[in-house]
Amino acid sequence: MKTRAAVAWKINEPWSVEEFELTDPGPGEVLVRVAFAGLCHSDEHIRLGDLTEAAVPMIGGHEGSGVVEAVGEGVTRVALGDHVSASFIPACGVCPMCSTGQQNLCDRGAETMMAPARHVHAEKGEARAMAGLGTFSQYMVADQDSVIKVENWYPLEAVALVSCGVCTGWGSAVNVARVEAGDAVVVVGIGGIGMNAVQGAAMAGAANVIAIDPVESKREHATTFGATHTASSMTEAKQLVNDLTWGRMANSVILTMGEATSEVFAEGMALVGKGGDLTLTSLSKIEQNEITINTFDMTMNQKQLRGNVFGGCNPRADIPRLLRLYDQGQLKLDELITKHYSLEEINEGYDAMHSGENLRGVIDMSL
Repeated sequence: MKTRAAVAWKINEPWSVEEFELTDPGPGEVLVRVAFAGLCHSDEHIRLGDLTEAAVPMIGGHEGSGVVEAVGEGVTRVALGDHVSASFIPACGVCPMCSTGQQNLCDRGAETMMAPARHVHAEKGEARAMAGLGTFSQYMVADQDSVIKVENWYPLEAVALVSCGVCTGWGSAVNVARVEAGDAVVVVGIGGIGMNAVQGAAMAGAANVIAIDPVESKREHATTFGATHTASSMTEAKQLVNDLTWGRMANSVILTMGEATSEVFAEGMALVGKGGDLTLTSLSKIEQNEITINTFDMTMNQKQLRGNVFGGCNPRADIPRLLRLYDQGQLKLDELITKHYSLEEINEGYDAMHSGENLRGVIDMSL
């Protein structure tokens, strides 16, 4: 069958929307008609070559939702007509990480960026699908391990958001930083992931949630998601955090900016108090091997640096859980969407992300 999809053929070239031939799902695979796809920064890291030039050509998109149109032999987790959320880290359920409750570290996650090309062919050749998904396409063929069945009464645009950005941000605060009632929490970078770290920290009971971003409109939005205070930079926030905590500084600092360059680690750790932690959610360029942190301060004040992927979430448990919180009015999802774009407007959507106009742009396949 035919599908139109946004592909990055070469590094630094714009997304190109083209027609591809999509083959039928094989054993263990499903065909999904994509409804919505979130414009996440991670796909831009691929297009811009921040990870590896070997990743292209690639059909983008790993945050999304849709409806199952066909299933291959042996598929048991979903059925025809099911509504599904994408899971950019597959969850096999049987590897050592999955079986110990760490589905976000599933061994199949090694396929996320460099899965071999399959199912998508164009005149220019084959293309990989981002995270084995490729939600920037009208249709996608994915492994059943990479889709999560959800109840069909949830709006599919809300389902798309929880498949990556919401889980990653909310989980960074709740699962990884392990925010507790009364904590002081700093979130640095208030985009589609950082805003959810803000509301995750607020839902966990943090007494102070300080949202840091140079874009004024994002700081304003952050107060509606649970931020108690805002600042335009970590430098500006230092005195504020000191005053709010009577000199003890933050229990947790969460880095969620678009790219974590080497210098942000020292700034972030300076905001962390005794026994506190710095949680790294942001991606960096793959060749970045050095950061600057005062190791004496880290040792003597027992500070910790934590990395995380997918916010430490177990997709088969946490995606339905977050949707229930949304259904009950406790989790804001609709408010995250700044603008809907057609597939052909994908470059416009990413330009808006880079300029700071959008919290989350969403591709609506019906447009």
